[in-house]
Amino acid sequence: MKAIIHGKRFDTDKATLIGEAGSGGYALLPHGSSQWWNGGLYRTPQSGRFFLAGKGGSMTIFARFKGDNAQADRIIEMTKQEALEWAEVNLTAEVIEAAFADMIEDA
Repeated sequence: MKAIIHGKRFDTDKATLIGEAGSGGYALLPHGSSQWWNGGLYRTPQSGRFFLAGKGGSMTIFARFKGDNAQADRIIEMTKQEALEWAEVNLTAEVIEAAFADMIEDA
């Protein structure tokens, strides 16, 4: 999946996948549900920018509306802080520590 956002190219084929998550696990939402989603957190190779790429129903962050239709594929640029916050909700502690070691401290 590719997108150009604010003059920056984001490409899932060239970026590093940090981790994936979705609603199909605990919630057991069917694929056609308006709340179903599946996405991955990525980091670009050159600038180290973060982005979320995924698919989802009409009630998810991945939906974009054109007329009466919701389009399910989307790339969303994220700051490093936003990426960390998404990861804390959706990824394991081991994955988060590997990707955001410089932002984590002992409690």
